Amino acid sequence: MKIINFLSSVAMPMVILFIVIYGVKEKNKVFDTFLDGAKEGIKTTLSILPTLIGLFLAIGALRSSGILELIMKISSPILEIINFPKELMPLSILRPISGSGSIAIATDIMKNYGVDSLIGNIASTIMGSTETTLYTIAVYTSCIKIKKTRYILLAALVADITGIIASNIICKIIY
Repeated sequence: MKIINFLSSVAMPMVILFIVIYGVKEKNKVFDTFLDGAKEGIKTTLSILPTLIGLFLAIGALRSSGILELIMKISSPILEIINFPKELMPLSILRPISGSGSIAIATDIMKNYGVDSLIGNIASTIMGSTETTLYTIAVYTSCIKIKKTRYILLAALVADITGIIASNIICKIIY
C-alpha cells in the first residue's frame, strides 16, 4: 500500500519532469510553449464564458423554482408502475443538467439511505453511467463554434436515460 501511495504522489511531478526533459532534448522552448498554451486556454475560457453563465443561471432558476418537486409529484404514479425509486427522480432529472447539483443530490441520498443501500447503489451507478449532458454539449459546441447541434442533444439524452434505466435494472439484479 505504501508503494501505491508513493507512486500516486510522484506520478504527476514525474510526467511534468518527463515533458520538460523531452522538450529540452528536442530543443523546444518549453516555457514559451507553456505560455502559448496558457494564452490559448484563457482565450478558450473567455469564448465559452457567456454560455457557462447562461447555463448556470438556468440551473439556478430550475433548482429554486420548485419545478423538480412538481415533476416528482406528477411522475410518482408512473415511477411506482415501472418500479423505479421515486427518491432517485431528482438525481435523474438534474444529472444531465448540473454536475454539482447532482453531486449534492447524490450526497443527500447517501446520507439519508446509506451508501450500501439499494437506493445508494443505484444513485452511485447513475452518477457513473451518465454525464452532465447540457453542460458538456454547451462547452464543446461553443468552444468550436457549432451553432446547429442537430441530433447531439437527443442522442446524449437517450444515452443518459439508457444509463439511468440500466443502473436501476442492474443494481436490482446484483444487490
